Amino acid sequence: MERIPFTREGYETLKKELEQLKSVARPENIQAIEEARAHGDLSENAEFHAAKERQAFIEGRMSDLEYKLGNADVIDPDKVNTDRAVFACRVLLENIDTGENVEYQLVGPEESDISMGRISVSSPLGQAIVGKKTGDEIVLNAPGGKRHYELVDIL
Repeated sequence: MERIPFTREGYETLKKELEQLKSVARPENIQAIEEARAHGDLSENAEFHAAKERQAFIEGRMSDLEYKLGNADVIDPDKVNTDRAVFACRVLLENIDTGENVEYQLVGPEESDISMGRISVSSPLGQAIVGKKTGDEIVLNAPGGKRHYELVDIL
């Protein structure tokens, strides 16, 4: 069975989403299906078909979340070894070309959000960072050309 790495925060976020789907979205959608069904002929009832599509989406998302939560491996960022960049750690990078510093936390694909400084370990930059030590150079082959970073610190 595949273990899926999560930070505690990411795990809790998915748990809340699953609970919201079960306790709010699903009951609301069931009500929408019942109301649409009451309008008569189901073969030409757009509201009914939209509600059924929404139901399929909700059930599919719930199944996906239950699988991920059931196979979750929650990793505490405070307990990871910071000799090298690994899942859940924060890293400070310097763009060698521009001198600009950026800080990222390495997380799983479900948790990634670049606006919050969280990048996936499976992204090209995340893959380039994992395993590096402070002072190592990171070369990223980006669509616009190569980018060079230095791993300034593992936080």
